[in-house]
Amino acid sequence: MSLDTTPHNAAQELVRNLVANDPIQGWDQAWKVGATPWDAGDVQPPLRDLLHCGVLHLPPAGRALIPGCGKGYDAILIATATGLETTAVDISETALKQANDLLNASQLPSSVVVQFENKDFFSLGQSEKEKFDLVFDHTFFVAISPERRKEWGQVMSRLVKPGGYLITLIFPIDPPQDYGPPWFVRPEHYLEALGEGWEKIVDKVPEISLPTHKDREHLVVWKKL
Repeated sequence: MSLDTTPHNAAQELVRNLVANDPIQGWDQAWKVGATPWDAGDVQPPLRDLLHCGVLHLPPAGRALIPGCGKGYDAILIATATGLETTAVDISETALKQANDLLNASQLPSSVVVQFENKDFFSLGQSEKEKFDLVFDHTFFVAISPERRKEWGQVMSRLVKPGGYLITLIFPIDPPQDYGPPWFVRPEHYLEALGEGWEKIVDKVPEISLPTHKDREHLVVWKKL
């Protein structure tokens, strides 16, 4: 099979090689060289629409988490739209620097709280302080090895408070492949990883997607029982 060497796919191939060589520092190196095909350069329209449609019933002084936050577009959106104290984590220090630069340039009011932290998602949820009313996963689930998906589900179950929400914007939904990242994904893979204890309250193809995401993503919102 010949390799598609268009710029987008060339970047994906570079990311795969970097991460295969070093699963931790490879991501930071990808940010350093600008090989970030997952970075859409803006907030995700399905998330924006969800936060404004009234489906989520969030506490006035709650907390949100975004794992694998990258440059932080969606973290800033969540904090601004919901008023939740928002923590966004990534293992790439380079990505977090860019996220903080974006945050500073946004000139948000002091009432909007966003913190970017250099942490490993799989180390979270060990204390009551690490409990959240809302968690948003977009291009994080597909970035981890499929062998760790069950562990992902266990960590999510620790992190989300009873009555809290896990928003999964599933992308890219592409033909099956046995290599990654991004790893092959379908909506049912999230259910397999999460197990029992969750209620699905939204399950749909978004009405509005970024042009490169159209017909390649699916929105599922889970409520922790």
